[in-house]
Amino acid sequence: MRIALISDLHANAEALGAVLDRIAAEGVDRIVCLGDIVGYNTDVAACVALLRRAGVLCIAGNHDRAAVGAIETEGFSGPASRAIAWTRRRLDADSRAFLTGLPLKAVVDDALVLVHGALHPEQGCELVRLDSDGKRALSFDALAAHPSGARVCAFGHTHRAGVWERRDGVVRPLEGNMVTLRPDALYLLNPGTVGEPRGADSRASFAILDTGRGRVAFHRVAYDRRAALAKTRRAGLAPRFAGVPAPLRMRLIGLLQALGVYEWLKRSLPRRASSI
Repeated sequence: MRIALISDLHANAEALGAVLDRIAAEGVDRIVCLGDIVGYNTDVAACVALLRRAGVLCIAGNHDRAAVGAIETEGFSGPASRAIAWTRRRLDADSRAFLTGLPLKAVVDDALVLVHGALHPEQGCELVRLDSDGKRALSFDALAAHPSGARVCAFGHTHRAGVWERRDGVVRPLEGNMVTLRPDALYLLNPGTVGEPRGADSRASFAILDTGRGRVAFHRVAYDRRAALAKTRRAGLAPRFAGVPAPLRMRLIGLLQALGVYEWLKRSLPRRASSI
């Protein structure tokens, strides 16, 4: 079975549409979404419609659960909290019902476990970020004990594509756009983000897992980022310097902070004007 994995759409219809078009050309058997359908951007209803039209199996992310009031936004960044508040005010009944009905975890053909944040713990798993060896070790333990017998767990939340392998008790990251999976190992797999890229590469990211051949292929897709950002700016949701690639944006903010002018700029410039 060839399974397309997408995650962290964040209400970016331009990115999701481009990714689904590319996936359709790849001839997969199933598409799954690892959560965070909403947040940061404005096209919630459009993204829900695209997912439904493509028959995508979805689970809930922390932004989805916050948007329907299942969790609060403590621990969210300022832009994330503002976007959730904006989404809550504008969420239509159909989209609300769709998001409310999403499970936190799912299993595909006893071969693949789906989570948003982590496979551990039982409560609050959608909030856990698998960004350290210790956290990944706990999710590997949970995968080894999972009743499905699956050897692969797909997760999102970090917005960083990657594969980690545990074999003979040793965990290591695997490099490359095409990764071979061994039958005697366990794997944690992140397809990256569709709608909120944060690295130097601003294209949307997804992965295809071929369970028959034991392979994972990562893909990047360009989309109309200017159109998506324009809508986010009009809604007042774009963070400052949103048009600057994330690594450069963080360095720029750090420089302004070192010069002692960042807080003054935040107070002095209107949000839209400062979102360059």
